[in-house]
Amino acid sequence: MMPSQIGLVGLGVMGKSLALNLVDHGFNVAGFDIDPHHRQAAHEAALPLNQASDKGQLTVVDSQSQLLTSLQMPRVIALSVPAGEVVDTVIRELLAAGLASDDIVIDTGNSLWTDSERRARDYQGQLRFFNTAISGGEVGARTGPSLMASGDASAWAQVKPMWLAIAAKVDHAGQPVGLFEHGEPCAAYLGGAGVGHYVKMVHNGIEYADMQLIAEAYHFMSQALGLSAVEIGQCFARWNQGPLNSYLMAISAEILQTPDPITGKPFVEVVLDKAGQKGTGMWTAVNALQTGVAAPTIAQAVFARAQSGLKAVRVAAAKTRTNPESVAYDGIDTQLESLHDALYCAKLSVYAQGFDLINTTAQQQGWTLDFVQIAKIWRAGCIIRAQCLSEIASAYQQTPDVANLLLVAPFAEAVNRQAPGWRATVASAAQAAVPIPAMAASLSYFDALYSEVLPANLLQAQRDYFGAHGYARVDDDESRQYHLTWSEQPKRQQIR
Repeated sequence: MMPSQIGLVGLGVMGKSLALNLVDHGFNVAGFDIDPHHRQAAHEAALPLNQASDKGQLTVVDSQSQLLTSLQMPRVIALSVPAGEVVDTVIRELLAAGLASDDIVIDTGNSLWTDSERRARDYQGQLRFFNTAISGGEVGARTGPSLMASGDASAWAQVKPMWLAIAAKVDHAGQPVGLFEHGEPCAAYLGGAGVGHYVKMVHNGIEYADMQLIAEAYHFMSQALGLSAVEIGQCFARWNQGPLNSYLMAISAEILQTPDPITGKPFVEVVLDKAGQKGTGMWTAVNALQTGVAAPTIAQAVFARAQSGLKAVRVAAAKTRTNPESVAYDGIDTQLESLHDALYCAKLSVYAQGFDLINTTAQQQGWTLDFVQIAKIWRAGCIIRAQCLSEIASAYQQTPDVANLLLVAPFAEAVNRQAPGWRATVASAAQAAVPIPAMAASLSYFDALYSEVLPANLLQAQRDYFGAHGYARVDDDESRQYHLTWSEQPKRQQIR
């Protein structure tokens, strides 16, 4: 039997899908999992592919030692295991089984980017550590994911042919193509250890926000406008044919038009309104706070999931609430047009926040990133794939050093043109007592970005009053700091 070109440790949902994708594209794969049921399921799933003359082979082995002996040298081993200590445990086991210093180990899980940086240091000289953040879920892993690769630069040359082959593809217009169709791969090497997982973390933060924005639009249409789930789904389907085209809009339209197989009611109405989370959105919000970057929509999306978990509290509080007076609207069509504009503007605001966060962290970490490339690899295979990403890539091509995406001419013009609908929707939701925290946060972010003067002057004066933190003057150089002697009469200004 020919040696396998890549090994996979972890044959659960994602690992099995990734292995079958590789086999589909002609690569021989050796797979191992500590769970015999996962090994058996992967073996059975690969049988039709193994029998095809134009496919690779998946060989399922019973131990990590067998995995190592079945691979060509230098070995390439991808880990599809839960993030955290498990990654280090598996790496130590592979080293004990005979892993060599020129072998490549790829972490494909949702690891925290600082863990990836630490692992690159810890295992230096023992192996070549690499990581590839994968977006697209089970379906993406099986038929074409978005791949954000980083780590040991020498490893990329060996990994690259496999990753470009299995990645999602887009056509010349930036639209996703079908399985096995030719196109531009949504996979790229982004830089040193940690970069790929960092970019994926921010991707997931954008994902949290985009999901919340769509959910808020649904809630407003249901609670304020009185539309049924099916009607909302049909509206989303229409919107998906235009500027709001995206994977999340498409699946939302399908979900809302799907009946529950048990009761026949709209499926969405039998799903408990408590949203879970695995932590990547929270990591993004925390990172934004740590780096001093405004990402309020991402943070509000995380908070919204947390508040959704307070179901019992919300039910009790709702019983004591005085319902707001009904709001008279100009017409459903006018409200829907405003909501469409609000959703589009808020979505652009989220991408602006995400790219600003990536840019700021890259400067702090000394990374050299290609934002055109990042936008392009998100155009297919990942959860946040959307039509606007091609426009974002073009914006960075034309204005690579732009401070914020909302300042680029095409986006600035679009948002300023559609902002009245954005404001009308936020106002209408407030009047109808329908919470839209992410959409409102996006609007405030936009307004703050375009405000020549913000009330931070009063904030800084307050800080100087109670903490002697100092202040700069508008009529002097910003680097010169002063303090007012607040407890004295008359007050005097001192140079700090």
